[in-house]
Amino acid sequence: MGKRRVPDVYRAPFPLYSIKVDPKTGLVITAGGGGASKTGIKNAVHFLDLQLVGEHQYSASLLHCHDTETRATMNMAVGNGVIAAGQDGTCCLMKFKHCTQKEGGKAAAKDGNNVQQSDARRRAGKGDKGGQDGAAASGDKSDMKDETAHITVTGLAEVQSDLNPQDPLQKVVRFSTDLSLLLTGGTDGHVRVWEFPSLKKKLDFKAHEGEIEDLDMSPGNKHLVTVGRDFACSMWSGNQLAMGLKWLETMPHIPEKAYRYMGCRFGKVEDQKDALRLYTVQIPHKRDRKPPPCYLTKWDGKSFLPMLTAPCGTEVISTLAVSDSGTFLGLGTVTGSVAIYITFSLQKLYYVQESHGIVVTDLAFLPDLLKGKNIKGNNETALLSVAVDSRCQVHAVPNRRFSRDVVILREYGWLATLRLSCRYAAVTRLVGIDAGQRMELNRGAAVPRQFRSR
Repeated sequence: MGKRRVPDVYRAPFPLYSIKVDPKTGLVITAGGGGASKTGIKNAVHFLDLQLVGEHQYSASLLHCHDTETRATMNMAVGNGVIAAGQDGTCCLMKFKHCTQKEGGKAAAKDGNNVQQSDARRRAGKGDKGGQDGAAASGDKSDMKDETAHITVTGLAEVQSDLNPQDPLQKVVRFSTDLSLLLTGGTDGHVRVWEFPSLKKKLDFKAHEGEIEDLDMSPGNKHLVTVGRDFACSMWSGNQLAMGLKWLETMPHIPEKAYRYMGCRFGKVEDQKDALRLYTVQIPHKRDRKPPPCYLTKWDGKSFLPMLTAPCGTEVISTLAVSDSGTFLGLGTVTGSVAIYITFSLQKLYYVQESHGIVVTDLAFLPDLLKGKNIKGNNETALLSVAVDSRCQVHAVPNRRFSRDVVILREYGWLATLRLSCRYAAVTRLVGIDAGQRMELNRGAAVPRQFRSR
């Protein structure tokens, strides 16, 4: 582990704030922009075709650029051919379709000006030149190669997702796993839930004093968990508070309000069909010259009691992701670093210091299969990252499986004998989890408002 170079698979002509993978169409969707200010930086959603080159390397092609005019997409969720994009205080819903040239022509003729269509394709990644001028070419359709792939994008609806009277901003959006609900949280502290696709509002309640940082819904829509800047992590039943989660029960030596919650995600448990875990990230409330570590906490998905807490470095965490299998956690930091952790032990498996030049804004694990194809190759996992530096990268962990079924582990002073179906050489080094590199924060970086105080 240490500072090393990760090649860019794609560079956009604008800052990137969100990235998602649609396994149904095989598309990688990333979005961002310069906002409403007249700087000449466009706002758009880019649709990428990601390909595995060899066993461990990736490349990406731009298939389509959807212009979002004066509003930058700060966060988004993707499900069943629909993008829910957070733009200022609204959630904009767009339907997209990946089709052949013949189908694309029919769709354009039918929907007229409501559809943006493209048959453009440009290879990006290693061939891109550095610098913003080189990045700008990535979104220029005149530099693209015509092929048969078409993307059509149709505007569906908009809902008001934040009512902050001063500066409304949606900070998080999620679809429920069954795609029956759309959930948002913003700077006004309210959680809003709509039935999908009817967009009939189901819930609207004050969940936190101040901004909501993150939220997630468990499979089956039984548990809604929210985290806010008011130091609270709350579990809700409908609009009623069911319980407040207390991570400090595992760390009694840490004073109250020294840390606040930054993110929350539900995850599966490998080889346990009905088991569920919740993962949260805690970051220091105040920044010191000698920064304290951030922490990861794993919670039982039924009792919601903390199972394990581990430090995850002194760089302030900016974003959190969980792999579809529930085996890995992805972390991005405000200083541009990217890390992958094993959920079983909360041990660091992969780390690249300052892989991006500035704050990492979003992460997305690649699924096991992308449009029916093995996209991971000879990698145990692969994680996409985007940042304000306009770069998109893939962080791949080579396959580290070994054949022993029984492993003796020493963890927190006790011995456990575990029968494991998939293990890593790194898992035998549980004692002395690395707290990460100590770094001074880049406090002068120009980052979006929703990331500035992390």
